[in-house]
Amino acid sequence: MTIDNIIIAGARNAVSELYDVRISEDQVTLQETRKEFEGQITIVSFAFTRFSKKSPEQTGAEIGEYLLQNTAQVTGFNVIKGFLNLSISDGYWIRTFKSEILKPEFGQFAANGKKIMVEYSSPNTNKPLHLGHIRNNLLGYSVSGILSAYGYDVFKVNLVNDRGIHICKSMLAWQKFGNGETPESSGLKGDHLAGKYYVLFDKEYKKQIEELRISGKTEEEAKRVAPIIVEAQTMLQKWEANDSEVINLWSKMNSWVYEGFDITYRKLGVDFDKYYYESNTYLLGKDIVNEGVEKGVFFRKDDGSVWIDLTNDGLDQKLVLRADGTSVYITQDLGTAQLKYDDFKMDESLYVVGNEQDYHFKVLFLILSKLEKEWAKGLHHLSYGMVDLPTGKMKSREGTVVDADDLIDEMVDTARQRTEELGKVDGLSEQERSSLYQMIGMGALKYFLLRVDPKKQLLFDPNESIDFQGNTGPFIQYTHARIKSVLAKAPHLLGLEITHTELTLSERELIILLGNYPKIIKVSANEYSPAQLANYIYELAKMYNKFYHEEPILKAAKEEERIFRLQLSSAVAAVLKKGMRLLGIDVPEKM
Repeated sequence: MTIDNIIIAGARNAVSELYDVRISEDQVTLQETRKEFEGQITIVSFAFTRFSKKSPEQTGAEIGEYLLQNTAQVTGFNVIKGFLNLSISDGYWIRTFKSEILKPEFGQFAANGKKIMVEYSSPNTNKPLHLGHIRNNLLGYSVSGILSAYGYDVFKVNLVNDRGIHICKSMLAWQKFGNGETPESSGLKGDHLAGKYYVLFDKEYKKQIEELRISGKTEEEAKRVAPIIVEAQTMLQKWEANDSEVINLWSKMNSWVYEGFDITYRKLGVDFDKYYYESNTYLLGKDIVNEGVEKGVFFRKDDGSVWIDLTNDGLDQKLVLRADGTSVYITQDLGTAQLKYDDFKMDESLYVVGNEQDYHFKVLFLILSKLEKEWAKGLHHLSYGMVDLPTGKMKSREGTVVDADDLIDEMVDTARQRTEELGKVDGLSEQERSSLYQMIGMGALKYFLLRVDPKKQLLFDPNESIDFQGNTGPFIQYTHARIKSVLAKAPHLLGLEITHTELTLSERELIILLGNYPKIIKVSANEYSPAQLANYIYELAKMYNKFYHEEPILKAAKEEERIFRLQLSSAVAAVLKKGMRLLGIDVPEKM
């Protein structure tokens, strides 16, 4: 039993014996004792006054006295208003440390028998990955790791947006202006090359709109009849009709893009168990639309377009198939959702997609429920905030995005400069230095993006992220390297029996915080929030540094203290490494 379970059971017994009332576990509220008061666990005693008919202070004192007499782990208590602060024995904390925290599997939950799919990345094949994609990929990969640690069987999938009008825009612009340019001839990664022509399309489109406006057309008319957009729409229709010339161009340009994506994914350290392609799912989506028409879930308008009326659900009417028979996003998402379930039969499915698509997923999940897909109740949208820079919002079609590859290279280079300035690479070989710069640069980037609640919009500052002090990845990485340096000086003490019996304040604080690691995994998994874990790891690193400065480790007066403090240091390093790995971040052995 955990100490929380022990205290809850004791409090229930106290209320039963003192006030002749039986209460449930959820009627006992526990908190961590505030730093300014003595104790480690606090019972909120206000709720028990209705049974005791006494003041919160009297009630707390009576329950505290009962626990002191009847619960071996409680060694003292104090009451502050309606809060009963309990002191727990050093013996309990040390036993917990030896029997649980030191185990290699500490923090890994047993398999829960449930399957969950996490869909993330979802790039478009008309442009390279950018800063917003980085947050998406890091969230998806980290949440997958956390859910796996919590006992789920996790499947990581990537839905590639490889078809549609936006893809045709890049293709058409390359066809018109490319002169046969290839990644090899240009020296550009394939995804960068496609992105170049997406931007060129937009420039030409705007130019044509302006010319049409000058000739007397309204803005809306000009946007609709501009020759280049009409050509792109025609190309999409040809693609859906399987026109060989269009399909060959599409296959060629997409192959360039996939090679480029793979390089970026390797740099980011993310991977997938399966790829889905919208080009393979949109037809299945059309079948589901036909099924919905037959069931009366959808209706067809006079122009042939198919819609669903969601006004009774507080939404509006939603197009699910265009009049010309081409699909829209929701069409292919219906098909993909069915295909994914057919493939994996998962209990839950998590979509990692920005909050700009909140309405889309509300509609998608509602439609699937109306189509009586039983598995629709297990669908969730991990809606995350956009990433901005000090210069403002990014726009792909205007070429103002922060390219993922450029940002990664910049982070690694900044890590090199900062690390050399601080003299943290002395004695390392050239290969070790290169590996360290990569680790610190990527650690800084990943930690900065993951430490913020996913739902919040994020302002990314590369310079702030690479700092060896404060709530940053490099600070945690440096703490891990510091611990490993200490451990390397006395490895023979790590396997010895712990006989330490009395804890200093900083030792006790570290054990308690270490013991919270499984709770943090549980909360992070249930909330789909790596931020909970990231900030816990920072607090642990910060507390270890306080302990390191307050308590002698290898120079402790007694050998039992040296043995205990070294093994306590080892346990902190293990949890830092495990936790950071769940964030997709590596930690150095030396620095």
